[in-house]
Amino acid sequence: MFKQSINSKISTLLEGCGDPKILTMCLIYLLAGAFAAVTKATGSVDTIVHLGLDLINSQYIYFGVFIIAAFLSVSTGTSVGAIVALAPIVIGFADTGDFSLGILCGALLGGSMFGDNLSVISDTTIAATQSLDCKMSDKFKANIKIALPAALVTIGILIYQGLSLQTDGTETVAYSYSILKIAPYVIVIVLSIIGINVFTTLMLGVISAGILGVFYGDFSIIEFTRISYTGFTNMTEIFLLSLLTGGLAALVAYNGGIEFILVKIKTLIRNQKTAQFGIAALVSTINTAIANNTVSIIISGSIAKSINDEYGLDNKQTASILDVFACITQGLLPYGAQVLMILSFANGNITYVDLVSNTWYLVLLLLSTTLFITFRNHPKNINEENALA
Repeated sequence: MFKQSINSKISTLLEGCGDPKILTMCLIYLLAGAFAAVTKATGSVDTIVHLGLDLINSQYIYFGVFIIAAFLSVSTGTSVGAIVALAPIVIGFADTGDFSLGILCGALLGGSMFGDNLSVISDTTIAATQSLDCKMSDKFKANIKIALPAALVTIGILIYQGLSLQTDGTETVAYSYSILKIAPYVIVIVLSIIGINVFTTLMLGVISAGILGVFYGDFSIIEFTRISYTGFTNMTEIFLLSLLTGGLAALVAYNGGIEFILVKIKTLIRNQKTAQFGIAALVSTINTAIANNTVSIIISGSIAKSINDEYGLDNKQTASILDVFACITQGLLPYGAQVLMILSFANGNITYVDLVSNTWYLVLLLLSTTLFITFRNHPKNINEENALA
């Protein structure tokens, strides 16, 4: 398909696979996989769920589901993982009290996507920050300014919807857990926010989770290494996909494909605001086609970086916009993994329309991001200003 010799194509492919940004991304995936596997083995995921459920009054269950899903997703870096952990419990609430299954599932989906979008160990965050060459802590700080207003309004709506609930017949369940087991998540979140190197952060997270697991007798030191390796293998798919995507992107770039797309997009771009909307449209279109927010960011990342640099945009804000619109599209797709997972657990008791119409957060996030791009004042060239600072 490309006008190169076989040897030249292979050489270009391997150069793309070996790009430092791609390899960095892949190594972070491995450490994130180990962290997720070890914390699951220690029971840290169950601890977060049970702690949240233990502290929430029944009238605030909608708000509570959103908060627990958000924290769990931020901590583990996966919206699907949060949904798998919480969906059986959340759907069970509808059978034990006067709760709306549609609102419960909408809160679960919204909270999971909120956490996934902000998590510093999420595949999407890793892909976006590596593509735009910015720190995860900087991206988090920029992203929270966009996501937090939408989350706060969502929380207000969910609290209002829960005030009319009848709680007299709701069964109270006592959960057993150790608060210390959430320590690895706290360590990773705090270190990431203050800007500690991501490799150091994840290594400390894995080690602290391993120490807790050995201390509580959840596994031995030898089993800890095996579980960590299992975490590595759990990331094999996205690891290989990222490598091959990097190689394919290099082939496309070498043969002028990236430049062709840039030229087409630039015909619609007039200024910095339309440049950001162009990036949003690009990643949303790709994600609609492939239903994978991480891969859509990887594919569109190099184009977004070119537009970002040419129009003098802020790297961390562009990374946030890239991640946010991939998140919104993924959460609203009827054939996206998150939606399909929830509908599967609901076993036909709610429809796609019921779910999406109650997922306030994603709609409000779209509105918040659109307003942010439209009304924010853009300096002439933010990246040049940062370089001179």
